[in-house]
Amino acid sequence: MENLNNILFYTLERSIKTYRQFAQQELVKHGFNITIDQWLVLKALNDDPKQTQQQIAATVFKDYASVTRIIDLLVKKDYLTRTLHADDRRRFNLVLTENAIKILALMQPVINKNRETALAGINEQHATELRRILKTIIKNCQP
Repeated sequence: MENLNNILFYTLERSIKTYRQFAQQELVKHGFNITIDQWLVLKALNDDPKQTQQQIAATVFKDYASVTRIIDLLVKKDYLTRTLHADDRRRFNLVLTENAIKILALMQPVINKNRETALAGINEQHATELRRILKTIIKNCQP
């Protein structure tokens, strides 16, 4: 039987988990009281403010219930406002607050540094090739 460390997908998963732990530690070290998942939701809404909660869940690779909990926390932290949708009472309008816009801007240098640290020793050619390979895996696994 194959050793876990020899399985490509195990290594891929481990690299993602290790990066997320590292990135979260760096955010805490720099005084940010926000998780990577909370940042992802804010970033998704910043990139596309009209997204529904279902679309946000798909964008950040989370289930609907997890995104609901994250949104609840972001509302409590005053990073989001949530109001009922005018046409559909089952939906909400989610809007970034000024606090969210500020924290996204303040976090960006730390996020950039995290990425730089994680990608140290990987040149642009390798990064491009890795992106191509990962996109091929994604394509191979989609119906």
